[in-house]
Amino acid sequence: MAISRAQLAKELEPGLNALFGMEYGRYENQHSEIYTTESSDRAFEEEVMLSGFGAAPTKSEGSAINFDDANEAYTARYNHETIALAFSLTEEAIEDNLYDRLGSRYTRALARSMAHTKQVKAAAVLNNAFTGGATAGGDGKALCATDHPLTSGGTFAYKPTTDASSSEVSLMSVV
Repeated sequence: MAISRAQLAKELEPGLNALFGMEYGRYENQHSEIYTTESSDRAFEEEVMLSGFGAAPTKSEGSAINFDDANEAYTARYNHETIALAFSLTEEAIEDNLYDRLGSRYTRALARSMAHTKQVKAAAVLNNAFTGGATAGGDGKALCATDHPLTSGGTFAYKPTTDASSSEVSLMSVV
């Protein structure tokens, strides 16, 4: 559907003082502070978590060395998406516009919309960190779930046992 004169009625009348609403403050690339950006030419990428080894024990002189096993633990799959949005203008809307070029104004609005979508999608992991069903990794749990399964058995919580204000000190107490 094309943007027509009916949708731009005020822009076709003399006396318009200002147009606003399409160039709000930009918050571009905030995701780069959280994520590492990589390129890909595939439909999806996978990362496999290795379980690694337990703590190394002290070996007594002359005793045998202990051996440990390593396994693949979880697989995280990243499915690539294509986001797209467009607009079209009727010839009459372009011809009758009194104030400036419609195409360039709506192109800026379209760029803002695409940047906004990118940031909202990137923030979804954090915005849904406590939401069941919103998984952030290969273990199938929400980021702040208190029962992330360990490959050696048991669970681990990525949050303090006692709730605390968000600060570097409280975050370090989890690790």
